[in-house]
This record gives sequence, C-alpha cells and structure tokens, in this order.
Amino acid sequence: MSTSPAPLLTVRDLRVVIGDSHILHGVDLDVAARGTTALLGRNGSGKTTTVRGILGLVPRTGSVLLGGEETVRLATHSLVRRGIGYAPEDRGVFATLTVAENLRLAERPGAGQPAYDLVHELFPELGQRAGQAAGTLSGGQQQMVAIARTLLNGNRLIIADEPTKGLAPKVVTEVAQVLERAAEAVPVLLVEQNLAVVRRLARHCVVLADGRTAHRGPAAELLADADAARRLLGVGRAGHDGAGPAPAGASAGPAAHPATRTEEAEV
Repeated sequence: MSTSPAPLLTVRDLRVVIGDSHILHGVDLDVAARGTTALLGRNGSGKTTTVRGILGLVPRTGSVLLGGEETVRLATHSLVRRGIGYAPEDRGVFATLTVAENLRLAERPGAGQPAYDLVHELFPELGQRAGQAAGTLSGGQQQMVAIARTLLNGNRLIIADEPTKGLAPKVVTEVAQVLERAAEAVPVLLVEQNLAVVRRLARHCVVLADGRTAHRGPAAELLADADAARRLLGVGRAGHDGAGPAPAGASAGPAAHPATRTEEAEV
C-alpha cells in the first residue's frame, strides 16, 4: 500500500514574541513534499510572522524541521544555504540595480550552475530588460524578479508571500502560471489572499486565526465549504462568484474572479 511522502517542512508549536507582543501562540503546519501548500487567514492572523519565524527573521521557539533536520536555532543565512528561497511581500528588489544585477546577487555560492535558462524561459521579459534599473519596472515585473531569484539556485522550497498583491488581473494570471510551473519542480509555501489563485494552485492549506492554527487540510475541501470559508476567512463563497465553488484545477484563471481577495471581504 503506497503512502504519501513525508512533509518537506514540519512546523510545530511555533511561537513568536517581539517586545511585549505575543504574535504567534503555537502554529502547527506541514508543507507537502510536492505541489503548493497555501497559508491562509484573515489580515493580522499571523501569516507573514509565521513565514518570518520559519526563516529565522524574528525570534522564535518551537520546532521547524526541514527535510527532517531541526532548524529552529539556525540563522537565516544557514537556512538559505539549506535550500529555502524567499520572495517577500514587498518584493525586496534593489531599485537602483539592474535586473541582471538583482539576479546576479541572488546566485548562491556552492549551489551549482544558476538556472538562468529556466528563469528566462519563464520570464522572457526579464532577459529583454536585463539592463534596466529594477526600480523603474512595474509591480508585476518586480514580482517576476523576486520569484526568478528563488528559482536560480535549485532550492528545495520556495516561500512566496503575497505574490499577487497589488497586481493587475492580467499580471496575477501570469504570476500564477509561473508559480504553477515552479511548483512542478519545487514545493511552494504560498501566502495568498486571492482565493482563485489558491484554488488554482494549492493542494493543501493551513488557516491561521489569532496567531494559532485554526484549520489544516485539502485546499479544495475548504474552498468548497461556504460555511467554513465564511467562518475561517470571512468570505461567503470562497471567492467564487458563480453558482458554487469552482473545482480545484478549474480552467478559469485568477483574473476571472475579481472579488476573490479576502481583504476585499474586509478580512
């Protein structure tokens, strides 16, 4: 009898206290060894702090196993060397440097030949704009740079924090397509509030509420349950504007559902 592979990333009882603020109160989550796992929740539920805790960017306690190795006491640079690529919410591009220089800075010594062929296959526009200052790119183009940097080094895991935030619908669809391709080769932990993107990409999901894990399970099941989506995410129909929730893997792209971001539902 076949069994599912062990999770690539296992987080247990993750707690974060910054100053007098106790932000995370014991987050549990697993990132599957294949495909995309979505991290969901209302605004202020602790999603970005969870990502920062996994990466060691904030003080944390608990357990963070990457491929079975405990990493909770490791510094961020050590985690990066172990193969975690991070595309932050603010994209983190160096505005005064060119596109090519931004990518060159992301090359990791000892990681082998940088995968520029893959990057330029997925983002041909970045090759065309290699000499352009990154600060003059559109928001969508800057997001392409951020995701491209995570693909250069043969990472074991990609963490993408709100990759479609603030983007035009056409660009949202393009970014979702790229993440879909990336997840075929590298597991992705996706923090996302556009539920149509989640529906398209994610096999599994974790929902946070008030700094705790409120739900774990298949993404399709959550998005098909209007009551659960309303209770956990504050949306009435899991972001679907038709007669019922679209099935996972439906052909309609993210741009087909303009009212799918949970913040648009005052979350």
